[in-house]
Amino acid sequence: MNRDRIVHLSDSLPEEPAGRESPIEPIDPAEVAALDAYSQVVTRAAEAVGPAVVNIEVRHRGRRQRAEQQEQGGGMTGSGSGFVFAPDGFILTNSHVVHGAEHIEATFADGRQLQASMVGDDPETDLAVVRVAANGLASARFGDSKSLRPGQLVVAIGNPYGFQFTVTAGVVSALGRSLRSRSGRLIDNIIQTDAALNPGNSGGPLVSSRGEVVGVNTAMILPAQGLCFAIASSTAEFVAARLIKDGRVRRAYLGVAGQNVPLARHLVRFHNLLTNGGVLVVSVEDNSPASKAGLQPGDVMIEFASEPLTTVDDLHRLLTESRVGARLPLVVIRRNEKVVIEIIPGESAGARDGR
Repeated sequence: MNRDRIVHLSDSLPEEPAGRESPIEPIDPAEVAALDAYSQVVTRAAEAVGPAVVNIEVRHRGRRQRAEQQEQGGGMTGSGSGFVFAPDGFILTNSHVVHGAEHIEATFADGRQLQASMVGDDPETDLAVVRVAANGLASARFGDSKSLRPGQLVVAIGNPYGFQFTVTAGVVSALGRSLRSRSGRLIDNIIQTDAALNPGNSGGPLVSSRGEVVGVNTAMILPAQGLCFAIASSTAEFVAARLIKDGRVRRAYLGVAGQNVPLARHLVRFHNLLTNGGVLVVSVEDNSPASKAGLQPGDVMIEFASEPLTTVDDLHRLLTESRVGARLPLVVIRRNEKVVIEIIPGESAGARDGR
């Protein structure tokens, strides 16, 4: 009678002579020590910042807005992460996590659930500050993101898919990246890391081996793996301070809509220009700084505040708080002529289609 044979992996291996055992490579103590040291660094970093990390749940006004939140957050339907950065209840998170929410609730590592109120929101850097009515909270301290180097160990802490307090580790893959915010502006000084992020990690801290927050996790590229991004702590500290003080970040605006265009070679040579491109003025808002300065549709902006303009993103970078109300030179090409006009930027009312 035939019997079915159960084939094991070992069946295909040559048999050892009786009385002999397969040699087992001894574990290198140096390798064990290195792995233990790595584990201890990750563990200490997580223990230092973990108690300050919170899960954030939000409720929006109406189905349409919730659907938009789901699309914009890549599946992060009304939830994300954040961390306490001041013991009197200030929490930093991503703007896209809490923007437009009518109800915000923070769940702490010890299980406490506290209602939070909006302090300030800055969609142009994808950062927001909310506050809970509590004192003496465990808080995380900011580190110096400017001292980071590619290859340096970092730890990401957050609440992916609602699983609270999840820790992943990786390295700084690159520095100085740019990432476009939902308002259209470029966020500069972005940290790229391969520490795994998933929906729900947004707003959580990126932590150095010293247990200091060096970034705020904000995005990942799907379906790629290992392409994750965090807003540098230098940006986060600046924005958080402004949001606590004013509830917003002041920025200058001109009141124009523009697009990138190349410049004709003969114009570059004739005017001895420093750039091969400029920003074409497509439209000018009524009663805006641009309108009052005499800027016209069809003008090509090539220099602002003595800095060359090649793209709209260059203009974004130059429209800082310090330029609100200042009289500044704006150089344009108008019908092949180089024209210098004076313009006084106003204060931006927030994200807008014009610049």
